[in-house]
Amino acid sequence: MSESFAAIGLVNPKSPTNVGGVLRAAGCYDANAVYFNGNRYAKAAKYHTDTKNIADNIPIQQVDDLTSLKIAGRALVCVELVEGATPLPQFIHPENALYVFGPEDGSLPQNIVDAADAVVYVPTTGCMNLAATVNVLLYDRMAKRSTNFDKNQILASRDTNNRLTVG
Repeated sequence: MSESFAAIGLVNPKSPTNVGGVLRAAGCYDANAVYFNGNRYAKAAKYHTDTKNIADNIPIQQVDDLTSLKIAGRALVCVELVEGATPLPQFIHPENALYVFGPEDGSLPQNIVDAADAVVYVPTTGCMNLAATVNVLLYDRMAKRSTNFDKNQILASRDTNNRLTVG
């Protein structure tokens, strides 16, 4: 993958399990950071759900205002089921982006959507889990940006107990 920046912003995430899943997705798809606002996750963070210890390599940081992370050259991309949003299959990912996701039990605040450079949604029947949505978004970004998929990636990424081969 070429040099780029991708970070995840979470609006007041509720579930430590989902944040653990987001951290794992960030590690799998080379995101640079995870930010969150609100106080629900900070209270629940004691429940260790980052099973791959991704937070040792990718910072997770609480911020007061996710829109403050929109700096020159970095696009703020909201990911939400909202009228007028671009379907993810049609979206061209910016080189440098902060992807912001709403809470599990609500939607993104209007002021964040108003500040966005783009708003995208994952076409589904019904709404997806927060961590699942982050995985799909980051996978889409990687798949659209990279053509370098080979055996070495499999060897470096698979679980140590996986020795399967295709005959």
